[in-house]
Amino acid sequence: VSGAQGRFAYKLLSDLFANYSNALRPAEDTDRALNVTLQVTLSQIIDMDERNQILTAYLWIRQVWVDAYLSWEREAYDGIDSIRIPSSYVWRPDIVLYNNADDQFTGSMETNVVIRHDGQITWDSPAITKSSCKVDVSYFPFDGQQCRLTYGSWTYNGNQIDLLNKQETGDLTDFVANVEWEVLGMPARRNVITYGCCSEPYPDVTYTLHLKRRASFYIFNLLLPCVMISFLAPLGFYLPADSGEKVSLGVTVLLALTVFQLLVAESMPPSENVPLIGKYYIATMTMITASTALTIFIMNIHHCGPGAKPVPQWAKVLILHYMARIFFVYEVGESCRSPRPEPDPSPKAPVGSGGARGPASPGEAFVDLEGVPGGSASCAKGGCLCRQGSSILRNVEYIANCFRDQKAASKRTGEWKKVAKVMDRFFMWVFFAMVFIMSVLIMGQAV
Repeated sequence: VSGAQGRFAYKLLSDLFANYSNALRPAEDTDRALNVTLQVTLSQIIDMDERNQILTAYLWIRQVWVDAYLSWEREAYDGIDSIRIPSSYVWRPDIVLYNNADDQFTGSMETNVVIRHDGQITWDSPAITKSSCKVDVSYFPFDGQQCRLTYGSWTYNGNQIDLLNKQETGDLTDFVANVEWEVLGMPARRNVITYGCCSEPYPDVTYTLHLKRRASFYIFNLLLPCVMISFLAPLGFYLPADSGEKVSLGVTVLLALTVFQLLVAESMPPSENVPLIGKYYIATMTMITASTALTIFIMNIHHCGPGAKPVPQWAKVLILHYMARIFFVYEVGESCRSPRPEPDPSPKAPVGSGGARGPASPGEAFVDLEGVPGGSASCAKGGCLCRQGSSILRNVEYIANCFRDQKAASKRTGEWKKVAKVMDRFFMWVFFAMVFIMSVLIMGQAV
């Protein structure tokens, strides 16, 4: 029986193609359009090149049409219902991918076609396509893309070939999951467009591939390192001013973020839309630049020296009194609950005065010549001792003035150092809050 069917198959093939030509459109009525049904199955996403805006995909393309010259009676050929022959034997519609971006213009694979007894031809062919895709990276790495695959006849207009979509969506049954992209859907839509070159309408079927990027890789390799590095920037304010590493830390963090910024820029297309992660990098780098500049300004205040002017009264009240308590900035010897009391500003008795003796401060000396043997009495008796006593008084007064000036300069320097320390602590918490808010905003896009 099988041998008989084989002989009938050869006879059927010989009879079908005896007077057949695959160069003409197989329609009995040339005024009527030939219906071609298209169905696309997405098998795999091979690559998504964001920089060149090219989507490479592996598709299974099925085209179904009726050839009026390739039908037969099954009873005449031992009940043969269908045959499979090379696709080059029959006429095929010139359905092409309109937005093809392949430089070699490779089409579908030359597979066999299935011909039924009623003339219906089914052509299933796999194809690796490279299509142009408009990429919007504004929300990278939490972005989604819409890539279109537009199929239509290249030479036949709508009056000759009517292209139809078999289903409202592309087939995703055999799709192999991609590690970077998640496919949300693949709706299909039939369009009829009249181009400027021709007056006839040209139908096409457009499949819109909805993709969503899996952001886990970019979160752990680009985003989290940047967040951790950016949290180091406010700690530069916590370093002691005498360590000499405050500015170095800010510059090091800035260089590290620049490296991550270059990595993102290499993979993104050179468009005007800045990626979300790029905006985060730029904002963080701007913040670190501002923190480094403020660090230099605060270090200048810290090292102002003894020749600086006294701290203004408003700064003493606002910074040294209120802000120092808020940010728990105390000097050595001060208590966090009760600050060190200020020295008694009551006036001291001048050197050599004959009045009542007041308490002597560390920078002042009190000299009473009455207690010196032969002091005032000796001055009355001889001018030599009086001249020696005046010289001693001048020397002691000079030393006392030096101690007084040194103490005042030391006090001014200490006040300016405390002002710098309070400002360091204030800006540290301000920049910590800024880094935290920016990190929450960028992470919120992943939800």
